[in-house]
Amino acid sequence: MRYRHPEREQIRIDGVLSALGHPVRLAAVRVLAGGGEHNCTSVLTELGIPAKSTMTHHWRVLRDSGVIIQEPSGRENLLTLRRDDLDARYPGLLDAVLAGARTDEAGS
Repeated sequence: MRYRHPEREQIRIDGVLSALGHPVRLAAVRVLAGGGEHNCTSVLTELGIPAKSTMTHHWRVLRDSGVIIQEPSGRENLLTLRRDDLDARYPGLLDAVLAGARTDEAGS
């Protein structure tokens, strides 16, 4: 199975902000922001989510909005944050959102 990913020019601010506006998706992006490819299971483990089915919708929203690349690899999917594409389209946005999430977490 191959997933459809929007081209860089097709990424829209409203989709990105909507995708990042959900706490579970934002937490997943924070994990992916560490760099490199991550398999779904490692992200779920880090987030404390026991079932893959719980994240299916969230991965689709992040993928369709242009925030992540999701590629099949055997029985897993590999996830990568599209930092270069997001930074090219909206310079500083991703860093600002991630910094805000860290600030919110520190204040909790």
